[in-house]
Amino acid sequence: MKKVIVVGSGILGASTAYQLAKRGAEVIVVDRKDPGQATDAAAGIICPWLSQRRNKAWYRLAKEGARFYPGLIKELQQDGESETGYAQVGALSLHHDPDKMLKMKERAELRKKDAPEIGDITPLHEAETQLLWPLLAEGVQALHISGAARIDGRALRDALVRSAQRSGAEVIHGDAELQFQDNRVTGVMIDGESLSADTVIVCAGAWARPLLKPLGIHFNVHFQKAQIMHVQVDDAFDTGSWPVVIPPTDQYLLSFDQQKIVIGSTHENEPQGFDTKVTPGGMQEILNKGLNIAPGLADSTFQEMRVGFRPFTPGFLPVIGNIPGWEGLITANGLGASGLTTGPFIGDQLAKLALGMELDIDLQDYDPLIALGEVGV
Repeated sequence: MKKVIVVGSGILGASTAYQLAKRGAEVIVVDRKDPGQATDAAAGIICPWLSQRRNKAWYRLAKEGARFYPGLIKELQQDGESETGYAQVGALSLHHDPDKMLKMKERAELRKKDAPEIGDITPLHEAETQLLWPLLAEGVQALHISGAARIDGRALRDALVRSAQRSGAEVIHGDAELQFQDNRVTGVMIDGESLSADTVIVCAGAWARPLLKPLGIHFNVHFQKAQIMHVQVDDAFDTGSWPVVIPPTDQYLLSFDQQKIVIGSTHENEPQGFDTKVTPGGMQEILNKGLNIAPGLADSTFQEMRVGFRPFTPGFLPVIGNIPGWEGLITANGLGASGLTTGPFIGDQLAKLALGMELDIDLQDYDPLIALGEVGV
């Protein structure tokens, strides 16, 4: 039985541990439970097919990530996990400009040829749009994508960890230091205790750089602070089935059961360290944009703010694979704002890589050398 240590239990680390344990590996998950973990704060939209990003390598990951979800959720449910935070509720992509709406529809139809999971692509008039999301502003039209879904990152992570534990995985909360001999990583040290492993997989997100530094590895990962607001609307609304809302701005609206609405988020590119404080400026930005999209939320009840740090690697493209020059050391990082879309699929690929199985993607496009400054982007 192969022994693998996974450092980090966000959506990526939890997915990796789940896939490893399910395939019979001996798994230890180590996490410091730092405040500001991206997954702990995140709620996400699974709808990559409308993206205008031109990076084909990113789109391949995002498309495969969306395709991967239904099978994963079915497996978790069969394992007794009914609270995964996932629901295929569809998406409303809003726009005021009919020409841009038409181009969006054409792009979606073109991508549906190799991504049938996108479902039905339906233009909606104002009345039809408001029927599906009654709190939206007047005058907006939407393109409805039936295959889109929403996800609560915290709920899915917890379901993955619980399921991995039922398959034998051990979870340790502590500060891991990588242990190595010559050019081979042999395990980790936690609070003075040495744990050996055949492979260590680093899924530490924004905290990966200091973890890898003692090995002489300068890992180029930076992070973006995100503040996200949760509110609750009147119990007359059945929000659990509402589609996700994708405006033409960088904001979004997600609806969950029990009248909960998530308004997100800020994109703070140069935070002062891992500062998790909620700021009036962040709240104002969210409310200004959120209430412009959905003025009906003005009478909602404020519940909480969450703060997380999205990790990015050069070119805003994830890196995945073995770290060159080292044996027994694998990493993935830089999932950024699409972490909830791509994380479970990438976790599956990491598990396969650690176990010597055939992968479903070509890792050449996501070479960790990119984050070491040795590959052009």
